[in-house]
Amino acid sequence: MEQDSLTLQGDGISATIVGQGAELVSLRDADGTELLWQAGPAWRRHSPVLFPIVGRLEGDQLRHRRQSYPMTQHGFARDRRFAWAEQGPMSCTLVLTDDVETRTHYPFAFRLAIGYDLKPRQLGVTFEITNTGDELLPASVGAHPAFNWPLLPELSKDAYRLTFADDEPAPVRRLKDGLLLPTPQPTPIAGKTLPLSEKLFDADAVILDRPASTSVRYAAGHGPAIEMSWDGFNELGIWSKPGGAPFLCIEPWHGIASPVDFDGEFTDKPGVMRIEPGAKRVLSYRIGLDREP
Repeated sequence: MEQDSLTLQGDGISATIVGQGAELVSLRDADGTELLWQAGPAWRRHSPVLFPIVGRLEGDQLRHRRQSYPMTQHGFARDRRFAWAEQGPMSCTLVLTDDVETRTHYPFAFRLAIGYDLKPRQLGVTFEITNTGDELLPASVGAHPAFNWPLLPELSKDAYRLTFADDEPAPVRRLKDGLLLPTPQPTPIAGKTLPLSEKLFDADAVILDRPASTSVRYAAGHGPAIEMSWDGFNELGIWSKPGGAPFLCIEPWHGIASPVDFDGEFTDKPGVMRIEPGAKRVLSYRIGLDREP
């Protein structure tokens, strides 16, 4: 009988995925240390899939051909049960397709396949979006993994930093009421380094809408370390709950919240992919596990 959760076991890593939302709910290293946030009261998710939007739309409404469709923040995929297409000891694939319910929010035909695969001390996640209809498919997709912060309880949150592969001098974007503010803000990243603190998230997420890097390291100089890398994603969100919470989200995105002054057709929204009938887009990210002295 098809099971609704699956634990993949690899060299120095294990990962548990559930059918609900195709969500990663556990990620452990060789020592058995849980690195993923365990959906406590501060935030009831682990690593939701963002589809077919990233962030919010103005009025939580998707506009298409002068009609409006209700669409809540980050879309519906995270709240839908995916079908298991493949279950193996070190990999799996889950699939969501359009149906009567999705079309009340998103009037398009699609197939979203999410694959997980283990390599030594590394988890790969692949998003494959296929346009199964006969009109252009506008879509956004994003990852939202939440890691424990701190990764070791004896360390302070302020001991942690993000270190990017390249210098990140470009301004960052911020949100107001979930929508993108029009004016870029000075970056809090010094060269390649972003020191982490709760205060950093007083104004919600830090958004790199044109990052130079395609990888970043999350570490404190001691204990577990995480290396995130991505391919095909244009933006990167960094988030923890304003006011303080014991998790840090590192989020590769293809798409972004609506600008505060945008209320047009979804197809024209900044950041969306436009996939031709019969075509598909493949995006991926990897979580590498390491340990510092």
